Amino acid sequence: MSNIAIRVEDLSKVYKLGPRRNQHDTLRDHLMHGIKGSLRSALSALAFGSRSDRSSSVDGRSDTIRALDHVSFEIKHGEAVGFIGQNGAGKSTLLKILARITEPTEGRAEIYGRVGSLLEVGTGFNPELSGRENIYLNGAILGMKKAEIEHKFDEIVAFSEIERFIDTPVKRYSSGMYVRLAFAVAAHMETEVLLADEVLAVGDARFQSKCLRKMEDLGRQGRTVIFVSHNLSAVTRLCNRAILLDQGRVLDDGPSQKVVGAYMSPSLTTTAAREWTDPTTAPGGKVARLRAVRVRKEDGQIAESVDIRRPVAIEMEYEVLEPGHVFMPHYHICNEEKVFLFSAHDLDPRWQCRPRPAGHWVSTAWIPGNLLNEGKHFVSFGLMTLEPVVTQFYEADAVSFRITESPGDGTARGGWIGLMGGVVRPALKWNNQFTPNGRVPTVVRGRTKL
Repeated sequence: MSNIAIRVEDLSKVYKLGPRRNQHDTLRDHLMHGIKGSLRSALSALAFGSRSDRSSSVDGRSDTIRALDHVSFEIKHGEAVGFIGQNGAGKSTLLKILARITEPTEGRAEIYGRVGSLLEVGTGFNPELSGRENIYLNGAILGMKKAEIEHKFDEIVAFSEIERFIDTPVKRYSSGMYVRLAFAVAAHMETEVLLADEVLAVGDARFQSKCLRKMEDLGRQGRTVIFVSHNLSAVTRLCNRAILLDQGRVLDDGPSQKVVGAYMSPSLTTTAAREWTDPTTAPGGKVARLRAVRVRKEDGQIAESVDIRRPVAIEMEYEVLEPGHVFMPHYHICNEEKVFLFSAHDLDPRWQCRPRPAGHWVSTAWIPGNLLNEGKHFVSFGLMTLEPVVTQFYEADAVSFRITESPGDGTARGGWIGLMGGVVRPALKWNNQFTPNGRVPTVVRGRTKL
């Protein structure tokens, strides 16, 4: 049996643009509109030929838009894959094709197994039916038997937290109630593949955390999860793999941290390394001159993005042109909100308060894992001489890198799935002491004794 859950081959979707059509309220209007449409089609065929891939135009402007452009990929059973990209990149169109809501213009998409989808709030719900009736309706659409739906019914209702309104028509639900029930139905039905499009866009922080935790559980159960979101932190936590779409094409496909890093650094050149090859234009003067700055991982690779658990190296390469000076290399770190986090000064004991000889130098400082919070960080590099204090060069926001988090243990998150605020996020050492009811603990030399 093949291990492929989804296979997409050369998939394209073209939408036709045009003026807004008038409403046709009578039978005569409908008939006349149909006759005129047929005549226009015939004249168009005579004028432009019968090629189906030609886009007609008015005043040089194409009247079609290609939402997907020859997209191909495969997803295995049990994979959690995040799709990212700017608005209009084709993410939602792709999910609608996979959910069989719309048909592709070219290519094919194959899905092996039952599919549950949460593409928009209340997708597939009948507003006139109650929450209870919509649960059974959605289950039937998925091909489930009544006994299977009844087996999951109580779990769905409990997760949605709308027990009081389960027999109320869903047209009277708030948007929050809608998404609670819609997600509960999609996540608890016996499906092999779950398609979720911006499921975290509606609902409070607590419910968003609950949804993320449930999706993590689905992945551990071997379900295939396709997750479309602009919440990049959620993508890196939930998905080991990500696919970046841009203008309907697959721009990148690989480990989620790498793809998210590429998405956040859209230029062709790296933002985590910078060099000054021309000494005449390099920052500095007669005493010292900056030559390169880099952010590296443990293996020495340039670090566009780094897992929150891993240390990251900040490296400055410079030339000392005039000997006899005591130097102080230093770094300043700030986050993407431009909040200053901390500064770091060279603490190498071999060169504390000692003049450095002329030559080539590389000063490296290691930031430990589980210190910085998720997000983008900017590094400024400086070098000053002491006695007297003179700044030789200072390059603000010279490089940047992104701290990301992938699924797994070992971070300060613990069992929490939602947003963790703050500029830093250290994994502190915790200890819990328990005292049974009726017993009063005593403290002996800093330890609790019963």
